[in-house]
Amino acid sequence: MRIGVVAGEASGDLLGESFMRAVRSRYPDACFEGIAGPRMMALGAQSYYPMEALAVRGYWEVLQALPRLLWIRYQLRQRFLRNPPDCFVGIDAPDFNLGLEKTLKQAGIPTLQLVAPTVWAWRADRLPKIRDAVTAILSIFPFEKPIFEQAGIPLTYVGHPLVQRLPVPHGRAMLAAHQGTWVGLLPGSRRSELDFHGRLFLEVARRIHARFPTVRFAVPLVNPVTRVQFQRWLAEPEFCTLPVHIFHEDGARVLAASEVALVASGTATLEAALLECPTVLTYRLSGLTAWLVRRKRVSSFVGLPNIIMGREVIPEILQEQATPERLSDELAELLEDAGRREAMRQAFRELRESLRADSEAGMLAGFEQVCFHAS
Repeated sequence: MRIGVVAGEASGDLLGESFMRAVRSRYPDACFEGIAGPRMMALGAQSYYPMEALAVRGYWEVLQALPRLLWIRYQLRQRFLRNPPDCFVGIDAPDFNLGLEKTLKQAGIPTLQLVAPTVWAWRADRLPKIRDAVTAILSIFPFEKPIFEQAGIPLTYVGHPLVQRLPVPHGRAMLAAHQGTWVGLLPGSRRSELDFHGRLFLEVARRIHARFPTVRFAVPLVNPVTRVQFQRWLAEPEFCTLPVHIFHEDGARVLAASEVALVASGTATLEAALLECPTVLTYRLSGLTAWLVRRKRVSSFVGLPNIIMGREVIPEILQEQATPERLSDELAELLEDAGRREAMRQAFRELRESLRADSEAGMLAGFEQVCFHAS
């Protein structure tokens, strides 16, 4: 069995790893090929292009990368049309995957989208495009089912794999052999995100350190390119004496150890919630991208914990409001207020319960429905 896959960033690679395990539990000889990250490749997925090539966010940024993205998508389309897989699975990355899925579906190849495109947050106008492109959706959030089924798009809710992957925390684990209070800084996994958040987060750390001299800061940076860039900023005179420790791994261990965290919006905010790490969410985009997003935005929130819970569980400080002063004040209040931290953790426990499901069993069932029963 051959399965085409495209994962566009670190969170997609994580989901793809769970999907591969689910399929291989029943079809051990299944082969996966397309675009994959290190976790999927460690399980044997063949990646024809680096996953980082797709990790672009924002209108202006995508426009700059568009020729390269279109060329990659064209090459994949031709490869899969010449030698059709038994099924194609797009893992998140809807702006890249939907166009590819539409062509493959028209050619008779079943197409499955793992992670529903976020029409509930903004861009509800693309529901018809999604219906034309996918045979079915595997959804990781329970509130999405009625939205897509009303639009005539089959959807299986599989739960979020992070609920099984991330354990229920029991106190704050220690990072390495260090003691003390840790503040997690998660500026994002993409180079474009680091450009907007890297120096900003260090400015916040400088202000927090002035108020809490014993606090240490932990920054997880898996990508060597982003790690080198962040180290350059950290070597600048105003930052070089800060107790900032860079960890060459994903954010889960940092979040599990941190008393509070400053997190760029994305899957990391959900990881923080599942690890019960009180969090301040922030995000910056280019001015043009931010203006266009605001025009099409549907949800009142951008953070996954807030969207899932339907209320502001974690504070969201975005765009022009995201100044070093504002962010450091918010983090300082969390550090000083144990009652507020505990209230946030209680909300995170409720969130975990709402997402609890056997995700790999759901992925396998949805995959088999598409591959073997799709009309």
